[in-house]
Amino acid sequence: MRATVIATFFGVFLTCTYTAKEATKKTKKAKLYVPQIDCDVKAGKIINPEFIAKCPPGCQDVKHRVYGTDIYASFSSVCNAAIHSGIIDNTGGKVLVQKVAGHSGYRGSFSNGVRSLSLPRWRESFLVSEGKPRKGVTYPSTLEYSSSKSTAVKSEPKKPEQDLKGTKSADVSNTSEKASDQGDTARKERQTTPVPTPGTEMATTTPTATTTTTEPSTTVPQPTTAPAAPRTTAAPAKARPGLHRGRDMGSSSVHPAYASVVAAAASAQHQEPVATFQSAASSPVHLAMEIDSWKPGLSLFDTGFSSKEELNPKPLESISQGNQNCKVDLSFLMDGSWSIGKRRFQLQKRFLGNVAQALGIGSAGPLMGIVQYGDDPSTEFNLKTYANSKDLRNAIEKIQQKGGLSNVGKALSFVNKNFFLDANGNRGGAPNVVVVMVDGWPTDRVEEASRLARESGINIFFVTVEAAAQSEKQNVVEPNFVDKAVCRTSGFYSINVPSWFSLHKVVQPLVKRVCDTERLACSKTCLNAADIGFVIDGSSSVGTGNFRTVLQFVANISKEFEISDTDTRIGAVQYTYEQRLEFSFDKYSTKQDVLNAIKRISYWSGGTSTGAAISYASEQLFSKSKPNKRKIMILITDGRSYDDVSVPAMAAHQNGVIAYSIGVAWAAPDELEAIASDPAKEHSFFVDDFDNLYRYVNQLIQNICTEFNSQPRN
Repeated sequence: MRATVIATFFGVFLTCTYTAKEATKKTKKAKLYVPQIDCDVKAGKIINPEFIAKCPPGCQDVKHRVYGTDIYASFSSVCNAAIHSGIIDNTGGKVLVQKVAGHSGYRGSFSNGVRSLSLPRWRESFLVSEGKPRKGVTYPSTLEYSSSKSTAVKSEPKKPEQDLKGTKSADVSNTSEKASDQGDTARKERQTTPVPTPGTEMATTTPTATTTTTEPSTTVPQPTTAPAAPRTTAAPAKARPGLHRGRDMGSSSVHPAYASVVAAAASAQHQEPVATFQSAASSPVHLAMEIDSWKPGLSLFDTGFSSKEELNPKPLESISQGNQNCKVDLSFLMDGSWSIGKRRFQLQKRFLGNVAQALGIGSAGPLMGIVQYGDDPSTEFNLKTYANSKDLRNAIEKIQQKGGLSNVGKALSFVNKNFFLDANGNRGGAPNVVVVMVDGWPTDRVEEASRLARESGINIFFVTVEAAAQSEKQNVVEPNFVDKAVCRTSGFYSINVPSWFSLHKVVQPLVKRVCDTERLACSKTCLNAADIGFVIDGSSSVGTGNFRTVLQFVANISKEFEISDTDTRIGAVQYTYEQRLEFSFDKYSTKQDVLNAIKRISYWSGGTSTGAAISYASEQLFSKSKPNKRKIMILITDGRSYDDVSVPAMAAHQNGVIAYSIGVAWAAPDELEAIASDPAKEHSFFVDDFDNLYRYVNQLIQNICTEFNSQPRN
């Protein structure tokens, strides 16, 4: 009997165990449906606080921007952030995304073939990990997007009319960031990945709009590395006679460190940006006072020059806050040519040490690096190597003379392409300044290299010592090279010293100029960094009198910008059924010439083919825009177009054109929205009468500047 009971019990136990295992198998077989997202989808566009998504192949592209390292701003591309973090590669794959609270700072880095950018703050963050479900968490099979037109996963068909507008509003990357991507495609990365440092101090500018931003702004990474070993002296190069003077030759789960961040995510999913903007500026002068100097991201090209960027310096013993009234990122081009001689080279080093002391080097003040040039330039140390004046002075004393010719132009090109990078400590919000030390005169041409550097936002100062004597002037390669190199010939950007032995007298004058950020007029601002193309409706419904009012509106906008061939350039197209190029970007290089050209535009009269006009402007104006310029289209129309505007507008957006639409009277709101860049409410305006156009001059300029200042800068 006992044996029977035991056998029965054991049989029941085995049956229950088998049943439980089968149930578990069935449960495991319930496969999670993973929605697919596009490469350009940003985490902030998806409302779900935690989700798993599948990324397609080919997302490793500079146009899909990423902000941060490990913890990413929600403005980042989900898929490219996953590639940056190493969760997936360019073949695609599944990614687990967890939304967390916004951070006060995001550190950029170069990892897994993707270069992420720095950012001072953003309202929401996210983490990426291996695309495996966490225990106890239910994941959505359909993602909910912030735009009502993009609530379905990619595999579900969309209505034909949604294909165009839905993509524009939800999945197409902001065109203003695309405008700055063009210069990045040839980048060849050589720097190592910087390590984020807790407590990084950030600085921002205050935009001046009445709405919330859709673009992040600038960052100021704190120096995190320290002195590099002193360079070894290059082998002496033979000076070319007749060219230069010879002197004394001689895992799948979130990292534990983020646990508290994840816990706080629920209450921070959809919080508004940390600050609201101030009311509209009353005048463009007020705008100009608020504009930061700008240095756009520069590619790291293979120049063939040597570099010290990959040294492994020892940690700093002390970090100074520095002179906060002089926040600049400064590079000295040090003359290491043989013509300077050993004794004068020592005087130059003493001068640089005194300048470092007078500047007050520190993480919240000026940062300083040195590039020595001869035949070729090379970095002695970069911006983040030293964070106080004492360590910097000691390092300067250890610099050995390089030798060779005085190839200043080559050195300026090197600095333009290689020095002011995130990896080297460039802070973005601080003006970029280069001070060129020249003994006598350069042995190559400097004009073109200087112009390109200035157009990239670098303020160039020249300190020339012992100019060519009358008998030596025939040896000078480029006469008046200083005036050709600096952006103003008023003397502010150039100092001539008669002798190396009196160089100490210009320490304070130079420091005062370098720290006078309000006068550093050569760097990029929203008023001097664009190619602006006006697309003007000349149809019959406008009328002659109203057309003159439109031209006055165009002139009032144009005159607020700094116009020259290296600053902002203006072009204009008039259209009816047909299109006419009134003048191109390179036609006029002074403000007065532009204003006169606008006044001479004659009224055409005819139909209204706005879509064809946008395509024409893209081909005839913006295709010829300079790669370092922001492309801005301002279209003014008074009626509905006879042709489609959506497809030409989208093509313009994808080519980096930032479009503003101004509608008058019978203009169609849906067309104005389709023409405008995203967000449409900040790029589209409507007035009921031509006489009210003037009311939007300041608002339009302010929106252009707000958008410009909110761009991440590297």
